[in-house]
Amino acid sequence: MSSPIDTPDSAAPALTPRLVAEGLGTFLLVAGAIGTALFASSRFPDPGGQSGAYLAVALAVGLAVLIGMYAFGPISGGHFNPAVTLGVAAAGRIPWREAGPYIVAQAVGGLVASTVLTLIGTFGPEGWLAKAQDAGFASNGWGTLSPGGFGAWAAIVAEVVFTALLLFVFLSVTHPVRGTPFAGVAIGLTLTLGVLATLPIDNASLNPARSLATAIYGGVTALSQLWVFLVFPILGALIAGFTYRALFDGASPDGAAATSRR
Repeated sequence: MSSPIDTPDSAAPALTPRLVAEGLGTFLLVAGAIGTALFASSRFPDPGGQSGAYLAVALAVGLAVLIGMYAFGPISGGHFNPAVTLGVAAAGRIPWREAGPYIVAQAVGGLVASTVLTLIGTFGPEGWLAKAQDAGFASNGWGTLSPGGFGAWAAIVAEVVFTALLLFVFLSVTHPVRGTPFAGVAIGLTLTLGVLATLPIDNASLNPARSLATAIYGGVTALSQLWVFLVFPILGALIAGFTYRALFDGASPDGAAATSRR
């Protein structure tokens, strides 16, 4: 049974509307998740009072992805994440030549979202924006940027493992033959779980576009640590994409992956 996220070759939208859909979906994700992190918790820099904020942010991420999958997934595939795009390409679901434009659209959507949040913050209580930026603007990181005080290697392992798990679920539930109409629910819940697990470690990236969007406004430390959250979610996604194709689809063009767009 095909997932509603999949679009048959003959009905696939042109690249431009797919890129717009990816930008809008990433905007929704970053605005919802980071907006929740920044505005819903007045004690963001204090890890001692974060249990409620963790749950709120994780649910915001999951809801944003679930909504985005059903709103924009039928147009673009519902990636909203450079790591997902590259993992999907590694699994043979989209051509590699489309990965670059998708990633640019996602980065732009995320940056526009964080810019809008910054604009909102300029009209907030006196000193609110400066305080949020001094605290890292919900950026990913380790050491002083880690809510739990974890180090760089903890962040690296967490990003590889949980992004790979996200890709395994994404590729399974959006499979062109074995997919499910509830793909958006499964992906949203998987991301919620991943965010709950990794928020105390490194503020939960699993998405380079999300990390870039906040690091731009998060100060020197956030920018200096950004490379980890660009490289290692992508590494985890590529591992999952190639592994999924080899284990469950096979590398042969006669396999199910051959049903993807060429």
